[in-house]
Amino acid sequence: MSNRQVYSIEIAGIQRDLRLFEIKPGLKIAILNILGDTELVQASARELARKLKDVEHDILVTAEAKSIPLAHALSVELKKPYVVLRKTYKPYMGDALKAETLSITTGQPQVLILDEKDRDLIRNKKVVILDDVISTGSTLQGMKMILEKANANVVAQAAILTEGDSAQWSDIVSLGHLPLFTE
Repeated sequence: MSNRQVYSIEIAGIQRDLRLFEIKPGLKIAILNILGDTELVQASARELARKLKDVEHDILVTAEAKSIPLAHALSVELKKPYVVLRKTYKPYMGDALKAETLSITTGQPQVLILDEKDRDLIRNKKVVILDDVISTGSTLQGMKMILEKANANVVAQAAILTEGDSAQWSDIVSLGHLPLFTE
């Protein structure tokens, strides 16, 4: 049994212990990994759908990979389609749109790509941007850059959790907030 530190949190009525991960000396973050956690994904999607019910929108957009199950579940709840911005270009993606961001969890640049087939789906549409956790906002910024290039209108931003300076995320529809852990 590992003696890793955890942060206990309740999300949409579900209790989870999130492992703390050091991203740089003296700074740790709580890691929410929803992949395979069907109970949490479904509960979060139901609660986010409730919070987004009055937001007029056409489509959900998320970034690959951890938030894909949430986008799918929320898509079912809201009866709206979703698009996934990919992190790797494949030749079948054709004339794709690209934006580069910096990932907080890896510390590396990450590319977000909108497949050519999805460009028409979002052109001139009202979009809700969705992520699992919004920490620095870099992925959010990358998604907004692509959506602007695609002539889409971002009408809301949503996440299971926000992290860090809570005042910075006052415009995000979320189910909770994670502090940063400093030593």
